Amino acid sequence: MNPEQISGDGTGAAARRPPYLLSMSAGVSEPTKISWAFDDGDEIMPGRYAVHLLGGGTRAEAWVAWDARLHTLVVAKILRPDHVDNESSRAALAREARVLADLQHPAIVRCFEAVLDGPRPHLVLESLDGPRLSTLIRRFGPLAPEQLVPLGLEMCSALAFMHNSGYVHLDVKPRNLVMSATPRLIDLGIARRREEIPALGSPLGTDSYMAPEQCRVETLGLLGPPADMWALGVVLYVAAAGRHPFAHARALEVRHPQLVTAPAPLPERVPAELAGPILGCLQADPSQRPTAAQLSAILEPQLENARQTARRRLRTRRR
Repeated sequence: MNPEQISGDGTGAAARRPPYLLSMSAGVSEPTKISWAFDDGDEIMPGRYAVHLLGGGTRAEAWVAWDARLHTLVVAKILRPDHVDNESSRAALAREARVLADLQHPAIVRCFEAVLDGPRPHLVLESLDGPRLSTLIRRFGPLAPEQLVPLGLEMCSALAFMHNSGYVHLDVKPRNLVMSATPRLIDLGIARRREEIPALGSPLGTDSYMAPEQCRVETLGLLGPPADMWALGVVLYVAAAGRHPFAHARALEVRHPQLVTAPAPLPERVPAELAGPILGCLQADPSQRPTAAQLSAILEPQLENARQTARRRLRTRRR
């Protein structure tokens, strides 16, 4: 679909402007991504106005927007102009809408509306106040244990609910965790129900956070909740250490080092009572990893110590 052809439908001046091409780094082989190129205040649809671009992937881009009906800022996850007429992209957006409708949980981003027809198919998601975990680690380094424990418990809560509801997220990573007042799990774009997994024809996910069984076509049938627990283990490892558990294997020049080597030990500064459960999530055998409920039960007794440490740090800073 050519956005220049959209006019007279209440979608505003931006719809009559051609989209721009996002600049790509030299030597990067990713496809060029086409954007809607909204200006501040342009209508996404009547009553919903673009504020600024938040980011995006291959199929869709996310815009912070003002929603007049909700009278609040939201995030509009919109199919890119060149994906509007793509049946696969529309189906993926509709599937994500169904998943979000099924998974209403305090630690999972909420979806207020799904606009699946018309010139700009999009989801209306809550706007979360806080950085992504990936940004937090990049700017400030590893998290302290008193931060890791509450994070782990919140993610265990979200994943236990997902798994008990018959879903697997398949893309748990620091970029998909927003560190708001309550950490939130976002981007359920590739989440699947357990019964849908046998239909997968190729691996899904982010290479460095994929469980071993998620990396090979021949083992995709084994995919289930343990894959999310592997990913959570990698997330907590990265948050605790400031580096990836398989960073030492870069010299191997393989796409999935998790298939050929074990994770590196955590730094000594990470308490044993945290290091043990984190590494337990990184067992190659899915059956040896803890469930979300089991990991939560291990972390729960550490929460009070974490709170006391946080209070001591706060008092020290105030002096």
